[in-house]
Amino acid sequence: MGILVAIEGLDGAGKNTIVGRIREQAQHRGITLETVAFPSYGRHVTADIAAEALHGRHGDLSQSAYAMAMLFALDRREAADDLRAALARNDLLLCDRYVASNAAYSAARLHQGPDGEVVDWVGDLEFGRFGLPLPAHQLLLGVPPEIAIDRAAGRAAADATRAKDAYERDADLQSRVWRAYLDLARVQWMSPWTVADGDDAVEQVLALVA
Repeated sequence: MGILVAIEGLDGAGKNTIVGRIREQAQHRGITLETVAFPSYGRHVTADIAAEALHGRHGDLSQSAYAMAMLFALDRREAADDLRAALARNDLLLCDRYVASNAAYSAARLHQGPDGEVVDWVGDLEFGRFGLPLPAHQLLLGVPPEIAIDRAAGRAAADATRAKDAYERDADLQSRVWRAYLDLARVQWMSPWTVADGDDAVEQVLALVA
């Protein structure tokens, strides 16, 4: 049985890049792994509806923090069996965003701390009611908002298919999300956390399965 490691961070923090580097190093070291990214755009209808709402569709759906959080949670619920199967056949399962992303964004939207009602609700819903596997470790990429926002803007400018959504366009929200992530890491929400970037981030994850 393998371990699940969640890679968390702001939009533009470089999560996909770090996941790719970990995958490459793991293969060199004979570590079996699979990767999955959330939200599951193009695979699960709940994720696609959430994306559409964040780009202005579906009326006032995106105005409700709880409604959006439920869509993202249901997206992961659809993947729960696949996650457990991947853990059974690999040493490592990497998730590019996981449940903590829902907790951080929801807390930031509602101006709550890590002990707030919405963070408890997300944990109870996803790990409790939906039975998602707990991560063995959660890695927060240490890229602050001012850098991540610039990267996300550059990415959107270079790729017409990557237009920024309502969350990504809101710099104040991104700053609050960053603080929410740091708070979750500080209280070690649901499992051990570390904050790192670059080579340190890669090595910290691989050391868990060495």
